[in-house]
Amino acid sequence: MTARISRVGLHIARIQEEAFGRLGLNRGEVGVLGALVLAGPKQQLSPTQLFKGLMLSSAGITSRLDRLERGGYVRRTRHPNDRRGVLVELTAAGRKVFDQAVSADAARQKDLVASLTKEEQRALAALLKKLLGGLEPAEAPEKSG
Repeated sequence: MTARISRVGLHIARIQEEAFGRLGLNRGEVGVLGALVLAGPKQQLSPTQLFKGLMLSSAGITSRLDRLERGGYVRRTRHPNDRRGVLVELTAAGRKVFDQAVSADAARQKDLVASLTKEEQRALAALLKKLLGGLEPAEAPEKSG
């Protein structure tokens, strides 16, 4: 059973790489753009926040940021409160290409499960949620105070 799950994962990765590749991006770069989209209204994070949040090395995030900056999808600016610090900000072009990537991925996801009935799709989603719930720790609620 786990071999089949692994094979499905490989197919998903291939499908995403194809969809994102049409936009000149790879999965890792889309992940960086997504992290910036989720970063709040200013859509800014430090490189350290990005590599820790995405579980990458410092070198790994640097190469992704270099490519994204060359494409005009992110911009690096000086941190306003730390003279040595840098912030990475999503540009309008970055938001646009991220939205295109999400749309392309969603369309491919529909194709991926097209051989299943709607009921089977709901059952699969519920089972995967249950499986992941047992593997990933629940996020602890933030303490106020």
